[in-house]
Amino acid sequence: MPRFHVPGPLTPDADLALPPGAARHVQVLRLQPGAQITLFNGEGGECLATVTAMGRSDVRVRLGEHQAIEREPLRPVQLATGVMASDRMDWLVEKATELGAAALTPVLTERCALRLSGERAQKKRAHWQAVATAACEQSGRNRLLDVREQLTFQELLNTAGSAGGTRWLLSLDAAAPRLHTLAAALAPDEPVTLLSGPEGGLSPAEEAAARASGFAPVHLGPRVLRAETAPLAALAVLLTSG
Repeated sequence: MPRFHVPGPLTPDADLALPPGAARHVQVLRLQPGAQITLFNGEGGECLATVTAMGRSDVRVRLGEHQAIEREPLRPVQLATGVMASDRMDWLVEKATELGAAALTPVLTERCALRLSGERAQKKRAHWQAVATAACEQSGRNRLLDVREQLTFQELLNTAGSAGGTRWLLSLDAAAPRLHTLAAALAPDEPVTLLSGPEGGLSPAEEAAARASGFAPVHLGPRVLRAETAPLAALAVLLTSG
């Protein structure tokens, strides 16, 4: 059944005009009055809705009962990742959403290929949030991945401690403990913050600063993974039971 994100309250038995993006999608699917769809607002749960009217540019639905369905993993995982080239960031946001990450913070590091500021940074954040929303629609998640405001590397280190839980740095240091070994010893609901670099990784100075700030290095194995692959591999280890 098609799923659509609709911001705002979803009140049972209410008559609702779908927002433009969802309405266009319903029209592209050629759904007709009487067709059923699923709506969620990103705050938890979902509800069935029945298409009642199709206009040239608008679609109206009648909402059914709210269903308190959750598909979130027990463990909240926040990704803090160096900003990568646009296509790689899009891929990471989409797949991190599907795997169940709770939040993603883009971080400006020394080796970032894409450097954004001001209005451009805000537009890119809105774009990534839209990518995450579409991935929620596809994957069945009823809570949105929170794409947070871009931080400098130092800002991240200054604020990371307030998140609580375990903090790990994805490292190429072969002497670092293996992630899957440490993850097996965590409580199922232990929050985790993962720090990962952009293309080329974190600089030696950045890695040293992260360690000094409480990020423990972890290793993913003998192969060198791309910047967009490493955090996804870590998420798969941390969230496979969720």
